[in-house]
Amino acid sequence: MRAWDDLYPLPVPPSWVPGAAVGILSLHFIQKLLFPYFWADLRYLLKVFTYGLRMEMYRLRGRVVTVLDKFVKLAEKQPDKPFLIYEGTVHTYRDVDRRSNRIAQVFLQHEALKKGDTVALLMGNEPDFIHVWFGLAKLGCVVAFLNFNVRIRSLLHCVSSCEPKILVVGADLLGTLEEILPKLQKDVSVWVMSKDSTFPSVHTLSDKIEAASEDPVPVNRCSANNLKSAVLYIFTSGTTGLPKAAVISHLQILKGAAGLWAFGATSEDIIYITLPLYHSAASLLGIGGCIELGATCVLKKKFSASQFWSDCRRYNVTVIQYIGELCRYLCNQPVKEGEKNHKVRLAVGNGVRNDVWREFLDRFGAVKICEFYGATEGNICFMNHTGKIGSVGRTNFFYKLFFPFDLIKYDFQKDEPIRNKHGWCEKVKKGEAGLLISKVNTKNPFFGYAGSKRHTEKKLLCEVFKKGDVYFNTGDLMVQDHDNFLYFWDRIGDTFRWKGENVATTEVSDVIVMLDFIQEANVYGVSVPGHEGKAGMASLILKHNASLDLEQMYKQVVTYLPSYACPLFLRVQEKMEMTGTFKQQKFQLVDEGFNPSTITDPLYFLDNSKKTYVLLTKELHELILSGKMKL
Repeated sequence: MRAWDDLYPLPVPPSWVPGAAVGILSLHFIQKLLFPYFWADLRYLLKVFTYGLRMEMYRLRGRVVTVLDKFVKLAEKQPDKPFLIYEGTVHTYRDVDRRSNRIAQVFLQHEALKKGDTVALLMGNEPDFIHVWFGLAKLGCVVAFLNFNVRIRSLLHCVSSCEPKILVVGADLLGTLEEILPKLQKDVSVWVMSKDSTFPSVHTLSDKIEAASEDPVPVNRCSANNLKSAVLYIFTSGTTGLPKAAVISHLQILKGAAGLWAFGATSEDIIYITLPLYHSAASLLGIGGCIELGATCVLKKKFSASQFWSDCRRYNVTVIQYIGELCRYLCNQPVKEGEKNHKVRLAVGNGVRNDVWREFLDRFGAVKICEFYGATEGNICFMNHTGKIGSVGRTNFFYKLFFPFDLIKYDFQKDEPIRNKHGWCEKVKKGEAGLLISKVNTKNPFFGYAGSKRHTEKKLLCEVFKKGDVYFNTGDLMVQDHDNFLYFWDRIGDTFRWKGENVATTEVSDVIVMLDFIQEANVYGVSVPGHEGKAGMASLILKHNASLDLEQMYKQVVTYLPSYACPLFLRVQEKMEMTGTFKQQKFQLVDEGFNPSTITDPLYFLDNSKKTYVLLTKELHELILSGKMKL
């Protein structure tokens, strides 16, 4: 053996190698101890940088490659790959491209649409929503997505605020069209997705699509030379009452479409979209994200908790979209065998509560929850790329270089940011709740709202930290912890969130005070155990010698408000409390909630089964708290 060793001696490493190995191991342990998220942060920042570099290349070349351009290229490259699966029917990339061409040809022949004209779209989740959207985009039109849940007054406001030349209505929303048609502006041309119509002066679309050519329209109609030009209007409920049309540019669509890719989705994924397409989450992140990846999406007409996992198994879904309520609905379903028997690996969305997050993972398996934060019209986004439960995202020094933001002190009583004796806003400390504001600059612009300069200006904070600076006011209170994770805390102003939708309290109040027995209405949101967001509650002052008509109240709110905005609780008071600045006092009312054991004022509950409001008794209150009463 010694002869062998003498003949072939083992190599002796240089003296510095053991020291280097120890040093590397030490650095590894120090990194794990002091910088546990270093590599996750680095991977995420590299993706952000890569996408930003791509946007800069578009700008330097003077030719913007839009999401629509990418779709058309994919239709050429992978024409037979499924793009949409809807109710079992497969629509390939070629199918969607050709049908959208037909729609573009119809409007090119029958309407004098110019590049930049606005067309409003009132449709539910169906393939033709996307066909019409893409077809109009190929004509260079700005498409306004209308929320089909809003009712007469709000819907008419939405239509008028975006000033469309055309309104396209889905076949299943003709009842809604009938409600608004008499009051609709006469210069708006109305088209319905059907072969015949009983409405006077309303055009039919389905028959004309069948007869139209599949040839693409001239490319110069949809070509874009500016990332910042408007391409969509998406309506959002803010603190000012009626919905506002947020201006969505090519830049915002491209950023939104990159979301699934940033979370690790690939072209092999199958994405399940149950959220309404008029929401930016479904249209930009979902459909746009699917195009960015060259993937397939399964589109659902309406979310169904009972069918959700069977659909996922049937279509081999690997990526799902959610809002917090959606996850809770799934967790509230009866437990069944084989609930972890699916291929879902990513769940992308926002608003899921910590306890629901944990229950979802325990019950449905190793699904990576990809929580993010972003407002439709905003210029800031956070992504929880580490999977930290409860966090909406994470920041660091380098991220703030790309997307400068701050959390500032806020006066809840005056409903405005706190300014010091010099007139400047002050930042909160880590661990404290502060108003999230994002700096507006050329790289992170704020495009505002269509037809409302006042609303646009109201969302901006000027002279924040120094003269001349401008910040976007998100209206959201956030907390940043000592590890730089960010957590959503609450909304400010007169908006709360329920059923995944923003509810503007002024809009609800305006509807209620239309009743001849109501003097004043103060609407706010109250927390309900086991439910995401806040349920609507209205404090009422009756007119002198008037009595509360509960059936009429019920009829009023369900007629003029979307279901998620109808107040679940009523409270009748003798006097309305006001703040020092003569605003309705909400904070005490919110704290008191809807407990009949501690509130002496009469309380009522919206009972859909009886089509009226009923007295909120202690027994009914207990049923609500226990979750036995469906809200």
